[in-house]
Amino acid sequence: MRENKPSEQDQRREPEQAGTGPAGAARAEEPEAASESPHAPELVIVTGMSGAGRSTAAKVFEDLGWYVVDNLAPTLIAPMVDLVMRESRSTDRLAFVVDVRGRAFFDTLRSTLDELDSAGLNHRIVFLESDDDVLVRRYEGVRRPHPLQGEGRVTDGIERERELLRELRGEADLVIDTSARNVHELRTAIESAFGDSDDVPLRATVMSFGFKYGLPVDADLVADVRFLPNPHWVPELRPRTGQDPEVSGYVLSQHGAKEFLDRYAEVLNIITEGYRREGKRYMTLAVGCTGGKHRSVAMSEQIAARLSAEGVDTQVVHRDMGRE
Repeated sequence: MRENKPSEQDQRREPEQAGTGPAGAARAEEPEAASESPHAPELVIVTGMSGAGRSTAAKVFEDLGWYVVDNLAPTLIAPMVDLVMRESRSTDRLAFVVDVRGRAFFDTLRSTLDELDSAGLNHRIVFLESDDDVLVRRYEGVRRPHPLQGEGRVTDGIERERELLRELRGEADLVIDTSARNVHELRTAIESAFGDSDDVPLRATVMSFGFKYGLPVDADLVADVRFLPNPHWVPELRPRTGQDPEVSGYVLSQHGAKEFLDRYAEVLNIITEGYRREGKRYMTLAVGCTGGKHRSVAMSEQIAARLSAEGVDTQVVHRDMGRE
């Protein structure tokens, strides 16, 4: 009987059987390196309505030192993250800018996010929102069709996209409404949420607004201070704003103002502690009165001061002040 001996070619191949090609040989020679656990990068998914500012957001993340991948197919997100985890010199902060142009594309993104969750990889979703009329003006300004309008109008494409994104918007960690924001204000909002995020566990935006101009769509919490007397009806206070000491003093001296602030601060303490436990790093608190000029401005300043005293990095935005 003939004895089957390995050929020279087989013998040359044997060292590679510990792995796949050169990578396997390297792992055989360096067992300690193979035992190192991969480093999980910080992940952000940037999405939202077409025309709401995704390209601008991508540039801001790049300026903040993130490795940004724009217009990547959702099926490639998980392999990209895996590659970064295996490369010791790769970035530890990844931002993927994606859009949803159809039902199948959305389903793929949904399964990708579930895959990241199953792998224990924490990710945050930033959703850029804007009013329909603003989106229409932006598309008319650049004379481009909406990616989902087909043979219809721009408004038809916006309606389809909004419906497709409804579920994803509900899961977003941060919703930024760009309807009344220019590129500089969008940059400020992103920098506030993601600049030096390791140093600040929770960031808050306290936004005053006027109900007659509509609710802020990016608010996590809404407080209504229209129960307080309106300085608008005091002639000497009418032209001033809630940032004026006399207006602020008038608002805070009203029956119920201090009690509201004390009780609301207690509620916010519970909420912020819960946000910290859940790993939520930012929230938007909207405070509204009729016109967004007096009561909401004064109360927003007070609420922001109390949040800051509790260790929450807080900024104040007066959305509608000056619109009258």
